[in-house]
Amino acid sequence: MAATSLRFASAARTLGVAARRRGLQVPGFRSPPRLPAAERTLRRRPDGTSVVAIRLRGRPWAAVLADMVEGVVVANRLGGAEATRARAALWSALEQTDELRAA
Repeated sequence: MAATSLRFASAARTLGVAARRRGLQVPGFRSPPRLPAAERTLRRRPDGTSVVAIRLRGRPWAAVLADMVEGVVVANRLGGAEATRARAALWSALEQTDELRAA
């Protein structure tokens, strides 16, 4: 099933809540990326915030969600075990809201 902007917005809200609970900064999410060939980009702003841009069109929903989760991890510069724990928590939040149902 193709990703839609409404599902994208819902997943962004879910990930935002889960990230805040872990004390992480929540990047902004937008679509599509400015670079035509990119599926995901991250732009860091001078004020310390980040924007993750993800291509929705023509991609499986699971791939879009994976890019969103990874965008949160990368925006927070997480690595190693800390990144693994964050990914698990973010995926768990998506599971609890049925965001994965059509994945």
